[in-house]
Amino acid sequence: MTACLRFSSIAALGVALSIAGSAFAQDKPVRVRGEIVALDGSMMTVKPRGGSDIRIKLADNVGVSGVVPFKVEDIKPNSYIGVSSIPQPDGTQRAIHVLVFPEALRGVAEGHFPWDNQPQSMMTNATVQETVAGVDGQTIMVKYKDGEKKIVVPKDAPVVTYVPGSVADLKPGAKIFIVAAVPQPDGTFTAARVNVGKDGLTPPM
Repeated sequence: MTACLRFSSIAALGVALSIAGSAFAQDKPVRVRGEIVALDGSMMTVKPRGGSDIRIKLADNVGVSGVVPFKVEDIKPNSYIGVSSIPQPDGTQRAIHVLVFPEALRGVAEGHFPWDNQPQSMMTNATVQETVAGVDGQTIMVKYKDGEKKIVVPKDAPVVTYVPGSVADLKPGAKIFIVAAVPQPDGTFTAARVNVGKDGLTPPM
């Protein structure tokens, strides 16, 4: 299977991301950021950021995407990106991270909405209009269906993209990010997709 076709298979990620701006109730999907402690069959134990271990049952056909570094200078006009950021007094957004989406995910959750990476952080999924290198980092102008933003990407902000992954990547010590883990009555969660950092990388989303 070609990489393009494999990326097409992860387009379902858009369904999970489309609810990204919602305020989740306890019985609704939540985001999980953490480190894999163990994987026993389809049951994955994760130590989430700032919390106690949780157990997540993976779908039989769970999708896995690898997260790898991407060069900020390779972001070009018409790239489709997702940026978590902190609003600045001058109206710009200071990037916490940048995700360059594969072409198959163009248009996923397009817009500008609250995010939970850090307090007061926002997420902007949009198309790059212009990018300019500066002394303090890269300045990127993006446009989405309801508006546009000027985003300053500091030199220390991680920039990543997705690559095809597999269940073999889900091993103890690996860092993961799950967009939509669904709470179950017994206290466990279920997940249909896992994003996992390659080569020790921590997904910055």
